[in-house]
Amino acid sequence: MINNVKSVFSIKDLENISGIKAHTIRIWEKRYDILQPMRTETNIRLYDLASLQKLLNITLLHDYGYKISKIATYPQEKIPALVREIISNKTAKSHAISEFKMAMMNFDQELFFNTYNWLIAEKSFKEVFHEVFLPLLNEIGLLWQAETITPAHEHFISYLIKQKLLTNTEKLQVLKQTKTDKVFVLSLPMNEIHELGLMYLHYEILLNGYKGIYLGESMPIENLKDLKNHFDSITYVTYLTVQPERSVINEYVEKMALELLDENTELWYLGRLTEFINTDVLSDKVSIFNSIAELVDKL
Repeated sequence: MINNVKSVFSIKDLENISGIKAHTIRIWEKRYDILQPMRTETNIRLYDLASLQKLLNITLLHDYGYKISKIATYPQEKIPALVREIISNKTAKSHAISEFKMAMMNFDQELFFNTYNWLIAEKSFKEVFHEVFLPLLNEIGLLWQAETITPAHEHFISYLIKQKLLTNTEKLQVLKQTKTDKVFVLSLPMNEIHELGLMYLHYEILLNGYKGIYLGESMPIENLKDLKNHFDSITYVTYLTVQPERSVINEYVEKMALELLDENTELWYLGRLTEFINTDVLSDKVSIFNSIAELVDKL
């Protein structure tokens, strides 16, 4: 069963997910008995999902000024009730991120949708993406690197976020474009499969009234040329997360410029690999952005 992927956690896992140092968790346990870990034969602490949920709730209360000594005196059911009280003002982004993390750990679609619906009742999709999904995705990347979560967890939550992106994008696709001076073509290099960032940019481009052509992952440069037969003024947007390899990234950028650039064309790049692009030799028709927000500002 998929639920068995990971349901028992080390104290290091709890630190990675909650942001509370392992040393602090041990002190809270010893002094206030807030968690009751299981122990292996060699006396190593192990925790279940209920302990993880409790720690996330305690962390939220602690962030809102509740003392651990006080929280420790509350009956079991009071902690989630207090959390619900705090978050009723719809501002607790950290709570939403915690709930999404729990949904991921439990492969719980219902919790994901309930949390999303609670957020979207008060915020725009743009706000939800920037304030909650982006920090969540950053944390998930770190949790995956630390082996606290498996690829199954990451794929599960990424797919659900992707679904929300597609639903919200479709609502904009049916509207008439209001800006016709250029068309945006969005694609990823060969073997690049990380497309959530690019998908969100497509949403922002449509939100700003432009036409967007989404081509997605593993797109050969020569095929991007085909679009020139259909549109006069194109801005090609490419998101570089893990491809191309650092050693050939400048060759890739040079090839795109050679094949695609003319007076009516621009190339826009973002993603973590852009730091390896040699900016000294770039045409003024090539732009590099440090963040999604920076690119959106230029729309």
